Amino acid sequence: MTTVASFNIDYLQYLTPNGDLVGDKKPKVATDFEHLKSIYELMVLTRTFDAKAVALQRTGKLGTYASSLGHEAVHIAMGAAMQEADVFAPMYREYGAQFYRGVKLSEVLLYWGGDERGSNFSGPQHDFPWCVPIATQCTHAAGAALAFKLRGEKRAAVSVVGDGGSSKGDFLEAINAASAFQLPMVMMIVNNQWAISVPRKKQSQGRTLAQKGLAGGLPSIQVDGNDYIAVYTAVKAALKRAYEGKGASVIEAITYRLSDHTTADDASRYRPDDEVENAKQFEPIKRMRKYLTSQGQWNEQLENQLINTCKVDVDAAVEEYQNASDLSVADMFDHMYEELPHDLAEQKAYAQAMEEKSNG
Repeated sequence: MTTVASFNIDYLQYLTPNGDLVGDKKPKVATDFEHLKSIYELMVLTRTFDAKAVALQRTGKLGTYASSLGHEAVHIAMGAAMQEADVFAPMYREYGAQFYRGVKLSEVLLYWGGDERGSNFSGPQHDFPWCVPIATQCTHAAGAALAFKLRGEKRAAVSVVGDGGSSKGDFLEAINAASAFQLPMVMMIVNNQWAISVPRKKQSQGRTLAQKGLAGGLPSIQVDGNDYIAVYTAVKAALKRAYEGKGASVIEAITYRLSDHTTADDASRYRPDDEVENAKQFEPIKRMRKYLTSQGQWNEQLENQLINTCKVDVDAAVEEYQNASDLSVADMFDHMYEELPHDLAEQKAYAQAMEEKSNG
């Protein structure tokens, strides 16, 4: 018997839970404190927004909402590492990445409030909207990456999927296409340990999820998803590879879902409380604050100012959302097709006529 293949999965971490910088080679971003402070500010804004959105749902002012609590580092790192020309294909909780790329807080609220105008968000118009059907965004990203390659454009598609989503055929098909055609694409697996109520250990017996990328012939790495510096560095390297025509990469980011899966879920029914409490020791915002403070870049006064600013910004977004003009029944047709098919155009006309009649 001979060995025809073997592999290793590297693990990348620069920032420990205590905020200490480790590793022999420090990436430039580790000492770019202006950048890191702006990232920390966005992390806190994202978490402030997240808490407010959950509260709005609990009081009947928002529909079902997917919290991003504990995911701030990995989400924002994706957005920060990308070029504006790149295409982002998110799931439904990557708000930090989208905020970095210009999406407004009020637009996220509109979306979860059932208003499709929220999907026509600010920021790059070529980014894909939120995708609730799990993993289907992966094949969308592969299609965009194929277009970039055929056009000879130095652009990449970045898609994100959860640990549960990595069990879907769409994810595996996207990896196969990315490998077979050497597509300029980055596939991020946000391994937050729980796919709704199913733990990671029941998703796969593989020691990592990153090795699913290796099975498709793609370079794959695992990173500390609560370490912004590590995730940013990994995504930057993967994008550089894509721009240079060297193909796609897979990154598995290890983090933890500190919230319920959505506000329609009660994670306490299936997840041990002590597991959640333990995970809080590793969460990304405390880690970044400790690092910036240890480097003389942050203090309590700046923290208090930031908290107040975030509250003001979030309250303003809520007010904008609540004051948005009402939609008519006919408006539902406006975000379905570039040009409505004949039968739907007739239905829209009928809806408009009925509304005019009722208002007349």
